[in-house]
Amino acid sequence: MTEALSIDVTGGEQDCDLTVWRRMIDMRAVDVVQPDVCYLGGIARTLRVCRMAEAAGLPVTPHAANLSMVTLFTMHLLRAVPNAGDYLEFSIEGPDYYPWQEGLFVESPYGIEDGHARVLDRPGWGVDIAPEWLAKAKYQRSEVDSVGQVG
Repeated sequence: MTEALSIDVTGGEQDCDLTVWRRMIDMRAVDVVQPDVCYLGGIARTLRVCRMAEAAGLPVTPHAANLSMVTLFTMHLLRAVPNAGDYLEFSIEGPDYYPWQEGLFVESPYGIEDGHARVLDRPGWGVDIAPEWLAKAKYQRSEVDSVGQVG
């Protein structure tokens, strides 16, 4: 387990099952809990994981792999939990790695000043999605039929 190492172990970035989270936290498989707001299905479920970690005395440093809405959701989440870790996973990969994120926002909500992330103090998520970005986006519609099959 984690006591065998001299560095903190983080994990869980792709886990979406709350039972797995409970087990991971209870068995101290990690030193720092790293849920991903989007993999978990939103803020409410991620807060449940944060509360489990808080009860166990573990900090939370969520996974935020790119500069899309996931990082914005994460920044807001960290302002709301008492066991937020000391760090924010902040992507340094640019348009060559994530070309789809280019031009997403009318005004970038992200900025690092003196080693600290800033969150815009505006209503809602604090951002406007660029109409040009939406116009270029590919849309896909999924439906569930009467027997639960996705088509």
